[in-house]
Amino acid sequence: MVVNKTELSRLTALQVMQDAAVIPVIVLHDVAHAVPLARALVAGGIRMLEVTLRTPQGLACIEAIAREVPEAVIGAGTVRSAADVMACSMAGARFIVSPGYTHLLGQACRDTDLPLLPGVATGSEIMTAQEDGFTELKFFPAMQAGGPAMLKAWGGPFGDVKFCPTGGVSLANAAEFLALSNVVCVGGSWLTPADAVAQGDWARITALALQASQLKLSS
Repeated sequence: MVVNKTELSRLTALQVMQDAAVIPVIVLHDVAHAVPLARALVAGGIRMLEVTLRTPQGLACIEAIAREVPEAVIGAGTVRSAADVMACSMAGARFIVSPGYTHLLGQACRDTDLPLLPGVATGSEIMTAQEDGFTELKFFPAMQAGGPAMLKAWGGPFGDVKFCPTGGVSLANAAEFLALSNVVCVGGSWLTPADAVAQGDWARITALALQASQLKLSS
């Protein structure tokens, strides 16, 4: 399915989370890998793609995918500042994922009309994000910050919040997270193994995406 710009302009954080059970967390060191990787993931049923800014090539990879793979909905991860948001918007990113949250980051995403999944690891951080109107949040680092047990505990006081746990999530434990009523999807890097990317083994990545796309989405 080709997503046009009108549809993208109406994209919400919840829609990003609901598209598939997994949002791949992608780290790229070579711009030449960006387009074939994106096409391999889309072929496997995963189109919401988070390319992180953990490498100097991140922005160029976002731009290449936005330009050449219209079937993908490209997002930017590891976004930490208003300047990052602006750069990602100019590169063609359609959603933003951050490891934490600040008021300035939230305002920058509102100013650029980009959905934001801000990272939280404590109750106070959830409340800060909620005060600014964000109720779809990234739980990060998920396993290190308490895993499924923490999310269950948050279900009481934060019953109106939906989460995308990321960090230590794998095929082995994804289903446990997805079974929780306050988890909409998970984020994970297992769909794009570094060795498969380096070797250009796009068939392997499509197979991993197909496997991930079959995971059950939470209601």
